[in-house]
Amino acid sequence: MQTDDLPLHRLRPFEAAARLESFTRAAEELGLTQTAVSRQIGQLEAELGLRLFERRNRAVFLTEEGRRLAQVVGDALAAIRAEIAAIRGSRDPDAIVLRCQLCEAFYWLMPRLSRFHARHPEIQLQLVSALAPLTEATSPFDVALQTTGRASGSARLLFTAADAIFPVCAPSLLGDLRTPLAPEALLERPLLSHRVTPQDWFDWPDWFAAAGLAGRAKPRIVCFDSYPLVLQAAVAGQGIALGWNRTVSGLIDDGKLTPACGFTVERPNEISVFRGTRRSNYAAVDRLIAWLRSELS
Repeated sequence: MQTDDLPLHRLRPFEAAARLESFTRAAEELGLTQTAVSRQIGQLEAELGLRLFERRNRAVFLTEEGRRLAQVVGDALAAIRAEIAAIRGSRDPDAIVLRCQLCEAFYWLMPRLSRFHARHPEIQLQLVSALAPLTEATSPFDVALQTTGRASGSARLLFTAADAIFPVCAPSLLGDLRTPLAPEALLERPLLSHRVTPQDWFDWPDWFAAAGLAGRAKPRIVCFDSYPLVLQAAVAGQGIALGWNRTVSGLIDDGKLTPACGFTVERPNEISVFRGTRRSNYAAVDRLIAWLRSELS
């Protein structure tokens, strides 16, 4: 079939069935009958000339072709929803708005969001990333996540979570060293930092003080205006950065970063989760809060 004959109206039932791996649950979500969803997908398979699902014992499983198509369709529908919201000039009133610091949003939250959507497909979640503290938010939010100690204004604190902070660098920066550096050895190395005013989160002076090295020789620090840039500079081998375990663990697992020093600072209340002033679906917001509490525990 030609691409201009593509049956676009059948893609929505397919996307729901692929995401839920169930024709029945897809039908419930879309307000259709299970028979209607099955028929739409069957017609889509016939028009494409390939099988998108395997049907076994009243259960359905995506084929490899179905999985590839589901990824493309899911991404396309998400982009369409976002663009429509932008054109309207306002956020979807039915969506739950989660405001998250940029680095946590990119390195910690995004790899986990699929779990939230799988558990709560009925909830529309809009993620807003930010560098500024909550007091500088330009639009209302339902829930927010940021470093403890940053200005939060009238947002109501729900709970805090622990994190661990330790130096990280590209493996190549350590060369042939078989053991991490001693804390004092870092004074002689280029250090990477995200500096803001006021400096409302943990930085190198705090780490050296915790390591008992306050007042020693002044380290050479290279500053950046965002923490993701700090991490990318560390990955590129430009120096040593402070790493928050929740943020850098994925980069360590991928071999892009490695602990540069054995000394770790444990912070029992490093991350704070807040309830904003936006009044959305209370049940959906409660589910989001419970999920964040579980992921951060």
